[in-house]
Amino acid sequence: MAEGTGPQGFAQPAQLWAGHGEVLRVQGVRVSVLAGDVRLRTGTAGTTGADGGAASGAGQDAGAAELRLEAGAATTAVLRLDVPLGDAVGYWHPSSGWERHLTADWASRWRTVGLAGSAPLGCLYDAAGRSLLAFAADRLAATTWIRFGLAEDTARFGVWLAVDLRAGESCRVLLQPSGLPFAAAARALAGALAGPDALPVPEAGRVPAYSTWYSMHRDVNAADVEAEAKLAAAAGCGLLLLDDGWQLHADGTGYSGSGDWTPDPAKFPDFAAHVAAVQGAGLRYMAWIAPLLIGERTAAHREFAHLAPHAIPRLRCRVLDPRLAAARRIAADACVDLVRRYGLDGLKIDFLDLAMAYAESDAGAAGRDDGTGAGGGASAESGTGAATAAGGAGAGPDDVDDVGIGLRLLMTEVRDRLRELRGDELLVELRQPYAGPGMLAFGNLLRAADCPADATANRVRTLDLGLLATSGAVHSDMLMWDAAASPQTAARQLHSALFATPQISVRLASLTEDQQAMTGFWLGFWRDHRDVLTRGEIVAGRPDQLHQAVTARLGERAVVAFHAEQALARVPAADLAEIALVNSTAASHVVLDVEGPGTTVRLDAFDACGRPAGSHTRTLGPGPDAIAVPPSGLCVVRPVSPEELPC
Repeated sequence: MAEGTGPQGFAQPAQLWAGHGEVLRVQGVRVSVLAGDVRLRTGTAGTTGADGGAASGAGQDAGAAELRLEAGAATTAVLRLDVPLGDAVGYWHPSSGWERHLTADWASRWRTVGLAGSAPLGCLYDAAGRSLLAFAADRLAATTWIRFGLAEDTARFGVWLAVDLRAGESCRVLLQPSGLPFAAAARALAGALAGPDALPVPEAGRVPAYSTWYSMHRDVNAADVEAEAKLAAAAGCGLLLLDDGWQLHADGTGYSGSGDWTPDPAKFPDFAAHVAAVQGAGLRYMAWIAPLLIGERTAAHREFAHLAPHAIPRLRCRVLDPRLAAARRIAADACVDLVRRYGLDGLKIDFLDLAMAYAESDAGAAGRDDGTGAGGGASAESGTGAATAAGGAGAGPDDVDDVGIGLRLLMTEVRDRLRELRGDELLVELRQPYAGPGMLAFGNLLRAADCPADATANRVRTLDLGLLATSGAVHSDMLMWDAAASPQTAARQLHSALFATPQISVRLASLTEDQQAMTGFWLGFWRDHRDVLTRGEIVAGRPDQLHQAVTARLGERAVVAFHAEQALARVPAADLAEIALVNSTAASHVVLDVEGPGTTVRLDAFDACGRPAGSHTRTLGPGPDAIAVPPSGLCVVRPVSPEELPC
């Protein structure tokens, strides 16, 4: 989300809470139009959104209400949704980051969201994790301004949305009924917004992957990558992602070498042969590209700088303006040529969020608020000259005025041309914050933003993504750990990615014997429980408590991961054929709160490396029971029939 001054005349709380305009009461929410030549009415599902996106309403929950803003003339409409404070304890949105608490209206600010920056969706929730106000707008591409906060004088919480509409255009806003579990409300909204044209996910996108970023950074070469690829395949990975560093001039400061997208001949003398060698080892091959960046050391910079007015001096590059048709053509050609020339299976497309700088000229906003930490801080660069491209955005016959619309046109061309080459086997990775419902048509691997060795952040971000990814495979940020770390410490990095597809990024050839055993054990556990972990129903608790205990259930199998020593998980043990308890703490036990009758079970424990750590039979529940599980270890719980009990 970019932040700034927002719609003119709505900077102060008194203006935000003004009582004028049309008012409706829907799903317990007070709905007010504060500005704009618009008509507010309830609508019907299945209508194309204000920005012409794919919001079809096909996945809409039957209990959701729909509002429609219809413009009588070109206007900026400002809509307020507000509810009594009640038992509210936090507010979640797709780019929450660590900001999951209640914000005062006077401490809030306008934020821009669009195709490359989050999504117009949010949920106010109570102490039990139930939604009090859950909304989503169908403007998944075009820029929307959002603000939210609590009025201390009236104890009401408000959400404000501002949208630019042309004459005759409409904008749909969905409201979920209150009382739903927070996660269920968010998933239903994301499902209602996602269109039917999601990019298919091949099997290679749903198996563990190996990334070169944290393991090698830019010090990559054909021999080292091929050696690691063989070890990764043996460990059960099915995909290799070659990250930044493969291209010519990648040894420079920042991204000064981005833009020409020519393999460095010193590192990869025959890039096509190298790709084929990795594929021959049993891995699909993806390469990193940042198609909007043109670095100062490249021929692209000399030729196309006029199409990239936004400069980032610290990173020594400029950002192509996707509102301009000529800029989109350059970026799309770079992606397609790379796949075609070298036989790649897909691309890791990075730094699309930097295009949100051009929302400044759309919105009059300034600065960046990247709550997810995407791009390792690079996205926080405000840069210079973002407002006007040569000739002005929208000046050419195929230019557009909104950066989100421009990005959608770019990604549509990239997707269509790449699918001509790779069909349904195409792999495209996108990362937070541009991994919301609007991007499901363009990417099928949705990755958590960079959080090196931060297991908490990886857990939180992958679970956040899982709420939005009604299709596609959620991937963790790359997993790394200290080469001298204990297997218990290293295992917690793998635990952070349990409910997503893990990407490993350590030098496999340098792992200690214990780390090798640990990695193999937990990757094997993930593969054996993949459907439960990635397709099951997930209960993860309140967002502000950072999901200390997470349960996934599919059929008669469940996995419970404990990420805090005081965490407790409620499970109907008598209804399940297997419960896998993952102790991602330094404690020697976990606490299971057994719902329903007590049940006799067999407990098989394993340490962090998968070595047996004891087996016995006991009766669990009803109520809380402490169960011995080694630190960073596993305990598998299975019911025991009376015939199996010892005499």
